[in-house]
Amino acid sequence: MRLLGAGLLISAAAGLGGAGWAQEPSVPARSVTDWLSRMHEASRYRAYVGTLVVTAGPAMSAAKIWHVCDGKQQMERVDTLTGAPRTTIRRNNEVITFEPDARQAIVETRESLGLFPDLLRTPQNVIAQHYGAKALGVQRVAGHLADMVEIQPKDELRFGYRVWSEQKTGLVVKLQTLGEGGRVIEQVAFSELQLDAPVSMEKLTRLMKDTRGYEVVKPTLRKTTAQAQGWRLKEPVPGFESMSCHTRAVDGAEVPGQAPMQWVFSDGLASVSLFVEPFDPSRHGEEGGTAFGATHSVSRRVGDHWVTAVGEVPAATLQRFALSLERTP
Repeated sequence: MRLLGAGLLISAAAGLGGAGWAQEPSVPARSVTDWLSRMHEASRYRAYVGTLVVTAGPAMSAAKIWHVCDGKQQMERVDTLTGAPRTTIRRNNEVITFEPDARQAIVETRESLGLFPDLLRTPQNVIAQHYGAKALGVQRVAGHLADMVEIQPKDELRFGYRVWSEQKTGLVVKLQTLGEGGRVIEQVAFSELQLDAPVSMEKLTRLMKDTRGYEVVKPTLRKTTAQAQGWRLKEPVPGFESMSCHTRAVDGAEVPGQAPMQWVFSDGLASVSLFVEPFDPSRHGEEGGTAFGATHSVSRRVGDHWVTAVGEVPAATLQRFALSLERTP
């Protein structure tokens, strides 16, 4: 399930209709940077409990989320309510995912916390160059009044967003990803939400440490640069900045360009990952692309390697990344 901002989710279809919109003058006038900064701070500092629902095409998934912070660290627990049972607990950038069916606990370190928007990792002036904001009105979501704002892309390389931001706190309570012509291609929203909930950080810490009965799996990731692995982009994709690059150890492989690599880019709202691994004809099929909701992927062969570009951006944007990636001389 796609989770945005430490816990957004989209309401079910019943929550989308019926309620009227207030007139635009009731919404404060803010720049796109002001709107996004307010949302980002709210996602980092508010305590809440809620039920989240994601819809992408005909598919729907849901989860229960508990989020708490003390000014220095933030923690959250996410339990899936649909599909395979799974519990994910995060403390800042430390993440552990419990998978009861497999009896595995996967321990990871994530530099990006998945906050919407990811302003701390992207220069704010970059966002204003590629997005604008338009206030739409006020609407109730999960029982809370929310300001509605449309984040509009200035080119065809990225999607737009329609965001519902809780009036008092700025917390994002609902988000729609908009494709061509303003078509909604994915929704994420709270169906119910309790703000300033009494979530216990101590209890979440105990749960995070309790791995009894689980096999603890720690993927070996090594921070690196694409250049050190022998890769570069011939042409940058406008607005997308390089955020991080890691390789995953496979049988101790340390030869540059041989270990599987993930190179992450972001424009502050959307992100793109380039996955590069040695070509294997038994696993890698025809070049092409797929789409699920707002998430697209494009794969192609580059010499002896297989490249897959994945992100919540138009397929044409991923094509630009995939076609631009090349081995360094």
